[in-house]
Amino acid sequence: MAITLYNTRTRRKEALAPIDPTDVRMYVCGPTVYDRAHIGNARPVVVFDVLYRLLRHEYGEANVRYARNFTDVDDKINAKAAETGRSIREITDETIRWYHEDMDALGALRPTHEPRATEHIAQMVAMIADLIAKGHAYEAQGHVLFAVATDPDYGTLSRRSVDEMRAGARVEVAPYKRDPMDFVLWKPSDAAQPGWDSPWGRGRPGWHIECSAMAGELFGDRFDIHGGGIDLAFPHHENECAQSRCAGHDFANVWMHNGYLMVEGEKMSKSLGNFFTVADLRAKGVPGEVMRFAMLMTHYRSPIDWTEKMLGEAEKTLRKWRAMTADVLPGPVPAPVIDAISDDLNVPRAIAALHGAANDGDAAGLKAGAMLLGLLGNDLGGWDAEPTVDADTATRIEAVIADRATARAAKDYARCDAIREMLNAAGVTVKDTPQGPRWSLEPDFDASKLVETSDA
Repeated sequence: MAITLYNTRTRRKEALAPIDPTDVRMYVCGPTVYDRAHIGNARPVVVFDVLYRLLRHEYGEANVRYARNFTDVDDKINAKAAETGRSIREITDETIRWYHEDMDALGALRPTHEPRATEHIAQMVAMIADLIAKGHAYEAQGHVLFAVATDPDYGTLSRRSVDEMRAGARVEVAPYKRDPMDFVLWKPSDAAQPGWDSPWGRGRPGWHIECSAMAGELFGDRFDIHGGGIDLAFPHHENECAQSRCAGHDFANVWMHNGYLMVEGEKMSKSLGNFFTVADLRAKGVPGEVMRFAMLMTHYRSPIDWTEKMLGEAEKTLRKWRAMTADVLPGPVPAPVIDAISDDLNVPRAIAALHGAANDGDAAGLKAGAMLLGLLGNDLGGWDAEPTVDADTATRIEAVIADRATARAAKDYARCDAIREMLNAAGVTVKDTPQGPRWSLEPDFDASKLVETSDA
């Protein structure tokens, strides 16, 4: 099945034609490592993890390379170091460890390469020097800036007019810029800031040059896929395109971007109290697999409205599927699942196909298809285990259920309903069967809500 992907540059879906099918290469912009990853940061990780899994399935695990960088030199990191009195390396190392913990919890495979910006300063300096030599960059007051006017194709990725961008530019217009749209490739560092020696003095790189240099070092002048969140399309990816193109690199054939993440219909914001990190949700007992599935329920190019209802639906479905596939070996991935995700990662359609497999009793196909999406694996299992209770609590539950049966037999329906509502509130589910009532516990079981039945 041919894989088609939506290319932001061309605004259409295109069949993926790897430059070298034995070395398929994908670069995705990673985090700036100064704080915990929020759920919006996690979305591109999950999206491109699915694509990584699909590429490995199609071309073979040994024939796919995936790079996701760590930006470990940035003014936000400098500010965090100044605020806390900790070293930059200590902060970045800790944050990378947190990031790995959180993304592992979401079932994301580790990329083939995880380059740190600080390990590629020499490549950045060389690329900047090349841009200056070719007339696409200039030095001014210790800074080096890319001259946007020298690139006739600037704006073609984001489909923005340079004149309109210039007229409405909100970028800092420094006096040493020749054009308001020119962006920084290198900037000076004072004694308190991290810095490296360069032909333009001690300094540090601008953000945009980092990914171009790292991708070029790992993948060469041209590779297959470059991805990230839609917020990166401009200016970051536009600037990457420009500087790489002007340095003589073809760069990426396909540019992909995932949509925004909203929370209960509003933009995520600390001021609104709806800002959640992956670690926050994990601490509240939300399993990483549930978060992953919730993200996959919406097509990657569409915005997500992150809601409690969505998480509840994801957990309910996963519990059903895990119960159905327990001790089942995966079979072949069902063709409708492959067809769906090969069509521009149409995971919602793939999920519908998995529901079909579940309804048909195809547990082996359900498990294989779900595992291709990074679900139902043993590494993420265990969270769905039913709560257990001690003998005294079990006896209390049995007694309450017996009282409910007595009330029903006496046609005391008000009391019967009150007992049922109390059991529901405590997280006890009762099913009436021909063999008598059977009870089970929900994940949120709370024994303290099992009040005396006389008070129910």
